[in-house]
Amino acid sequence: MHAGPDLTYADAMSRPRDPLVEITPDVLLKAYACGIFPMAESADDPGLYWIEPDRRGIIPLDEFHIPSRLARTVRQDRFEIRIDTDFEGVISGCASPQDGREKTWINPRIRYLYGELFARGQCHTVEAWLKGRLVGGLYGVELGGAFFGESMFHVERDASKVALVHLVARLKAGGFTLLDTQFVTGHLGGFGAVEVTRRQYHRLLEQALPVEADFYRWAPGLTVTGAVALQSVSQTS
Repeated sequence: MHAGPDLTYADAMSRPRDPLVEITPDVLLKAYACGIFPMAESADDPGLYWIEPDRRGIIPLDEFHIPSRLARTVRQDRFEIRIDTDFEGVISGCASPQDGREKTWINPRIRYLYGELFARGQCHTVEAWLKGRLVGGLYGVELGGAFFGESMFHVERDASKVALVHLVARLKAGGFTLLDTQFVTGHLGGFGAVEVTRRQYHRLLEQALPVEADFYRWAPGLTVTGAVALQSVSQTS
């Protein structure tokens, strides 16, 4: 899950795969199940590449850390949190330049593939809205008991962070066991993200895939307050 200054493409290519000639949503899901994911070199590059980092970023759900100032913001319900209402808005926000991030790896093929998964209910968005305007959020892929965070953005302070808190709350409520962030950035490290070896990651993935988790344990249209989200995050399995 990319947040803050992006890793360079070279950083991501710890074990580059062949360029993808043909890829479908089903192939994409099989790739995730094998521990690999696609990236483009830039928004203008039509090609995609399989990525399998030597060290994988995850956020252990029972060790998710919320700074006290952010917890107050979550509890205040400054943002309206919506689920799966504006995929195009979220992915466009993730593809836009931000402080410390001038370019993106989200090209048209990425938009198409994840849009197809979204239409099938296997890609999800957590969105932060303020006065009727989308101001932050994230998207990722659901597979069994694993959630693969792809990217996040914000145009209002704390919007993406609040969305991440609500994501973790929803994952815990729905019985998920693995939150894959792909890499660990300084931003994510503040929430408890850690690196694991490829072998450790595959073990966690193998345990998560058979789990019958439910991203909609809380219905998409249900208003989940910040207090409820914080309570869910604090519960241990």
